[in-house]
Amino acid sequence: MTNNTTTWFSSWFDTPYYHILYKERDDTEAQAFMETLTDYLNIPEGGTILDLACGKGRHALYLNKIGYDVTGVDLSENSINFAKQFENHRLKFDVHNMCKPYHKQFDAVFNLFTSFGYFEDDADNLKTIKAIKAELNEFGFGVIDFMNSEFVIDNLVPEEIKTVDGIDFHLKRFVEDGYIIKDITFTANDKLYNFQERVRGFTLAEFEVLFEQAGVYLLEVFGDYKLKKFSAKTSERLVMIFK
Repeated sequence: MTNNTTTWFSSWFDTPYYHILYKERDDTEAQAFMETLTDYLNIPEGGTILDLACGKGRHALYLNKIGYDVTGVDLSENSINFAKQFENHRLKFDVHNMCKPYHKQFDAVFNLFTSFGYFEDDADNLKTIKAIKAELNEFGFGVIDFMNSEFVIDNLVPEEIKTVDGIDFHLKRFVEDGYIIKDITFTANDKLYNFQERVRGFTLAEFEVLFEQAGVYLLEVFGDYKLKKFSAKTSERLVMIFK
């Protein structure tokens, strides 16, 4: 069975198998990053944060735990429905398309863990930056935590099999037309599944063009979750702070 829809992310992210494949993500590292980032930005206790493309809410939950008023939004209804069980008076989740401005403004908007560059139409990437700008209050900061595409491409593993919960995920990675692509094939419950992840391999220079077009100002660029200096050749992440 092949799963193809207009947007790959609206189908793949809504399956339980996406969360199985990536279940071993490092929550300790993610939590340390949230503490480092909020300290660096000097977001006041009780400050408001929008977690844009929040998935099941792992970052949003921790940000709320350490004292922030957090709204998590995502296109995946299944992920948001899961996250809603954790809601409280300072933690809300909502289904939302990040190309469009949310109806509130915040002290910070975080777009984390390479949750950008999914769109086929470049105009949607620019719309997302403009939406983030609209979602920031007068003193707010936008943050995009993206992969360092140059490093990823240089270190691409073409093929591997990853076994999680008894499922053999066959992964093939390649670069095509500016996109870093991962084909994912596996059998579960006697059904064959095929999914594909497609992320535009934005470089820092390309982000700078988007920021200029959106009328936002790039303030800082970091290369990892400890906010160390960015190097195009050796950094694993591209963490950009703007307003």
